[in-house]
Parts: sequence; C-alpha cells; structure tokens
Amino acid sequence: MKIEQLFWKASEGWENLDDTDPSIAPNLVLFFGETSALSEHSIYQELKTRYPNAHVIGCTSAGEILDDEVYDDSIVVTAIEFEKTVLEVTSLNVEAPEESYGAGLNIGKALQKADLRGIMIVSEGLKVNGSELVRGINEVIGDEVPITGGLAGDGPRFEETKVACNAEPQSGTIAAIGFYGDKILVGHGSMGGWDSFGPKRQVTKSKGNILYELDSKPALQLYKEYLGEEAANLPGSALLFPLMVQAEDKEQLGIVRTVLAVEENENTMTFAGDIPEGYVAQLMRANFERLIDGAGSAGSAARSIHDIPEHLTKLAVLVSCVGRKMILKQRTSDEVEAVQDVLGDNTAQIGFYSYGEISPHVETGHCELHNQTMTVTVLAEDD
Repeated sequence: MKIEQLFWKASEGWENLDDTDPSIAPNLVLFFGETSALSEHSIYQELKTRYPNAHVIGCTSAGEILDDEVYDDSIVVTAIEFEKTVLEVTSLNVEAPEESYGAGLNIGKALQKADLRGIMIVSEGLKVNGSELVRGINEVIGDEVPITGGLAGDGPRFEETKVACNAEPQSGTIAAIGFYGDKILVGHGSMGGWDSFGPKRQVTKSKGNILYELDSKPALQLYKEYLGEEAANLPGSALLFPLMVQAEDKEQLGIVRTVLAVEENENTMTFAGDIPEGYVAQLMRANFERLIDGAGSAGSAARSIHDIPEHLTKLAVLVSCVGRKMILKQRTSDEVEAVQDVLGDNTAQIGFYSYGEISPHVETGHCELHNQTMTVTVLAEDD
C-alpha cells in the first residue's frame, strides 16, 4: 500500500505533504473539507484530473484531520494505492430519513461478495437516519464484516451537507467502499469518554429518530431546562449535552445520540439515529481527559484487532463528532495526537468531524451508528 497526502487552503493552494513516489498509482482518493471550500472550488475535478484512475470520494465536514493536526476552512486529501486489494464503490441518493433503511439494503446487496472484508461509508449528514442506514446494511452483510465511516458535517450550522462519489459533491448522496481479498486488514475502534448525569428518564413517545416525550413530558421542554441560557443556541448547543439511550435490561450497551434539529411548535427533537420507545435516556456531559483517553483507546482497539505489524504502511481514517470539537476547543488536536501516539509514526491519518460515526460496538461487535465518539478505522495490506 502506498500513500500520498495533500493539504489545501484558499490562500495557499495545494501543498504536498510527502516526497511524492513517482511510481504511485492511486485507486482510491479520500477528501474532506469545509462546506464553502467544497462549494466554491472545483476540488473534485482537480483531484480527478490528478488521479484519473482512482475512485474519488469525500464530504463536507465540521473540521478536517490530517496526521496529528485539526484544521478549519481547509481540504485534506489522501490518495491510496492498494496493491493487493480489490475495491468496489457504490452510491445512491436519498431525499428524506425514511429512505435510509432501503438505502442500506441496496448498499449491502451491491457490495456483498464472498471475499468482502470491510465496508467504509461516507454519508449525507442531515437527510439520513444513520441507525436505519446501518440496520439495512447489517441485514444483508451481517456482523462478520466491519462497517465503518461517518455522516458528513457542516460545522456547527446544520444547514447542508454534501458527499462526492466520483462526481461533484451533492446533497443527499451516500457513498460506500467495499474492500475485498485476503490481504486487506481492517481494524476498528470507537470510544466516547462522556459522563452521565441527572435522572434517568424513560422514552415514552418517539418515532424513529424523532423524540417527543420523556417520562410523558415534552422532551424539548425538559432539554431546555437543562441547557439554561444555552437553550437559545439550539440545535448547536445540544452538542454539549448528548443523550445516552439504552434498553433497561442491557445498560452496558448504551448508545450516545446527538441532536440534529429541534421543532419548536411540536416540542420535538430530531437525532442522528433512532431513540426507541421504552428505552432509558440520560444526559451526558464532557470530561476532557476522558474524551482524550477515549480517542487513544479507539486507536488501540483498531490496531489490536489484527495485531497489525509495525512495519506495514497503515492508513487511519478518523471520524470524530462535532460535539467533541466544540467541547475540546483548543485541545481538539490532543485527541488526534492520542490516536497517532498509539498507532505509531508509520501510520498516515486523515479524517473529519462529523454528525455521526459508524463502527461496530466495542462490546457486541454489531455495527451501530454512534454519536460523540472518536471512531478509528485502520487499513493495511498484509505481506
């Protein structure tokens, strides 16, 4: 596996971060960038011209990751030549969250083959119910093949997200990459680091990813009481206080959910993934050191799955939640550095801050949509 990384700023143009190997022939290019940068510049076409034989896939973000740094208002690129791995790419468009499950089924059917070893998803961030998307893929693929990736971001604005899959970035696109063969190693890890607080409340009314009532009271009203003055900054301020939801008989398998939108007239909250009726919900708040330690633990988990040898060239794709970035502020790069410290200098890193992270659950191995986690996917090719 060979890797080339690029960095773009409007004021500076392109910067190549490596001594380019003239023999590199990438078959996959990943890029992540700030919304206006991708909207106002023909970045996709530039990358396709530079790498004509590669699948070019990317999305808008809420912050860009390259190696051990986090950037804003930029575009980060990694071009990869897989020398022993077959790639297949599929994409489709959705207009509403109700289409998410069917989209997942179609993606699973398009990529399912006997030698499939991993799937990476780069999805629209606002029109998709991430948990339903993953449920559809799981139904076809099962738990033996890891599914990782994330939902595109739009800074703290929550206005529009776009995904590119061998075309200019568009709203509503879901892209999926399948990795095939016995040489590809796919490691994965996803960790949070938030502390629960306040009373546990039962989800008494919900529909899919829309929450109506907690303990038979309007959910949005209760949420505003906790937020205090920050309630005026919804939905962005809700990222500071995500919600843990869990079945009453499986408390150790809780999933964190992030608010995407609020509807004042209906007193409802729309989340990135499902909030099932009958589940127990509890608010969470940040613990700086645990957030950073959690990122390092995600890196450790991703590497340990195959005990990937140090000498192999590795690519780590990091997808972290925009809420973590809002909390950590000037310490945001600390969580990225924590991952690199674990994975070592022979690992190139690229990633983005998202509206949802996709990875197998650390306890069950069943793929889930997560929020407020650092999710790490490590790719390498065995000797």
